[in-house]
Amino acid sequence: MLTVPDLALWALVCLPALAGVALLLTNARGRTAALVSIGVSAVVVALSVVVAVTRPAVGVAFLAGTEFALGVDGLSGTVVPAVAVVTLLVLTFAVGERSVAGHRFHGYMLVFAAAAMLTATATTLPALLLAWEVMGAMSYALIGYRWQDDHRVSAGLTAFLTTRTADLGLYLAAGAALAGGAGLALADLADSTPGWRHVIAAGVLVAALGKAAQLPFSFWLARAMEGPSPVSALLHSAAMVAMGAYLLLRVSPLLGATGWAATATVWLGAVTAVGLGLVAVAQRDLKQLLAASTAAQLGFVVMAAGLGAVGGGAAQLVAHAFTKAGLFLAAGAWLTLLGSKNLEELRGAARRWRVVGVTATVSALALAGIAPLSLWATKDAVLAVALEHSLWWYAAGLLATALSAAYAGKILLVLWRPAADRDAGGGSPDGLAQVPLVVLAVGAAGAGVLALPPLGITASAPVTELAASAVLAGAVLLAVWRWGVPEPRWALAWFGLERAAQRVVVVPVLWLADTLARFDDRVLDRSVSAAALAVTRISVQAARFDDHVLDGAVGATATVSRSAADRLARADHRGVDGVVEASAALTRRLGELARRPQTGQLHQYYMAAAVMLVVAVVLLLT
Repeated sequence: MLTVPDLALWALVCLPALAGVALLLTNARGRTAALVSIGVSAVVVALSVVVAVTRPAVGVAFLAGTEFALGVDGLSGTVVPAVAVVTLLVLTFAVGERSVAGHRFHGYMLVFAAAAMLTATATTLPALLLAWEVMGAMSYALIGYRWQDDHRVSAGLTAFLTTRTADLGLYLAAGAALAGGAGLALADLADSTPGWRHVIAAGVLVAALGKAAQLPFSFWLARAMEGPSPVSALLHSAAMVAMGAYLLLRVSPLLGATGWAATATVWLGAVTAVGLGLVAVAQRDLKQLLAASTAAQLGFVVMAAGLGAVGGGAAQLVAHAFTKAGLFLAAGAWLTLLGSKNLEELRGAARRWRVVGVTATVSALALAGIAPLSLWATKDAVLAVALEHSLWWYAAGLLATALSAAYAGKILLVLWRPAADRDAGGGSPDGLAQVPLVVLAVGAAGAGVLALPPLGITASAPVTELAASAVLAGAVLLAVWRWGVPEPRWALAWFGLERAAQRVVVVPVLWLADTLARFDDRVLDRSVSAAALAVTRISVQAARFDDHVLDGAVGATATVSRSAADRLARADHRGVDGVVEASAALTRRLGELARRPQTGQLHQYYMAAAVMLVVAVVLLLT
């Protein structure tokens, strides 16, 4: 019997999915579609609070020994409301964006959000795989939303193919989980047999790194910036990219059970946090800077998963969602107002549009790790655990923290420095669009309570560590404000990761395809052609044999049969018919003779009887 919390959990996923599909199948007007998506998202926010408090678990039979199951625990209960709130705010902001008005955009976004909710609440691999597939498909549709532009479609295809390649790891993990006897429940993966456990961990790690845009998969995130700003805001903050890091938090016990996977996860997160931090510092395009910083900030979440600091990672994930959503929406507002996202073209933008400027400043300060804003506390919750395990990991985290302050300071420097005298565009942001920016700024400022006592979901960092991190971030920010920040040009192109992928993956695949094509042309096609020629020749010979032999035999047989039939017909007419006619004539004659005595006169009958009696006496005497 389903309870109210159980129904709320199913509705949390099914309601936005069904509403999104309905919008995609109908031709609803822009305002109607926006009202539907905002209304559904508001209901989802309420449902997220219900399930976060009641923590239900539901499931239906899927395969023998496993279920398509959803559930809410401490981790998902923290992340799900944040995803729901950010989705509502992004869709509210999008109402003022004419470029994304219409049923198609809102339909895609609702299905995308439903997939994120399913990922966050999935407790078995079948449910997770469905969410994973839908999320990837929707990312392709949303990044390439303006399909008339070839470069946008190409960007969506790059993101889709890159993440799909990594997604193969999740299928590998599912197969290994079945082979290892642990079943398909995420909580049971660590109990698989030792050999298969390593395969499961490797598959999940690759799939999660691909979705989270961690090294070496980070380059697809740069191309994803071709999508509309609301898409970037949701994709980078609370949906697909964040869900990749979330998956690693979910399977943290599995990573720890293998030994090597946990260590590899920490190093990959640390290297991404530092490497993509350098990439962010080098950028001159605001959206590219924010994209690189997304991968860098999620590197802390990946580190937390490897360290077993699940609470700190969840807090970092939530704080980053509010912070980055606010910054991406602000970038979208300036893109609409100024027609540019180049940092040089954005000088003084915060001075001109104060609401957008102040909210973006709060989010940028949180991104820099300035105390007491959110990311200061959440990053230190991770760094404190890193310090307990390895000084190198802690040092890498501090370097990544300093780089966070550097690229956040670069944003602030551009936004608040006076602009040169020139026409900077006109207009002002829509009043409704400013409300989400304010709410997200409040979240960016206050979400750090998740990592601080007494409300913290994780043990807080030592006071000395918190102070050291705050001083470091503040010092770097002041230095950037005073002297600017050097831009490592060698990191501008994201370390050439896309070119490397082209050379390492695409070029070999194309070479293999070309080789197979030549093999097909020179060997298979020739073999098929030769076989076809041989078959043709055999067919010709068979046809000739048929014409000259079989047809002749059939014709001769027919001639003989026809001649025999003629002879039989003549014999029938002359012999059988003659005998039959003669018999009939004799019978008729005898009948006539037999009828003659039958005159009807009595004395003739007596005479005939007397004659017969005499004949009989004579015969008897004889």
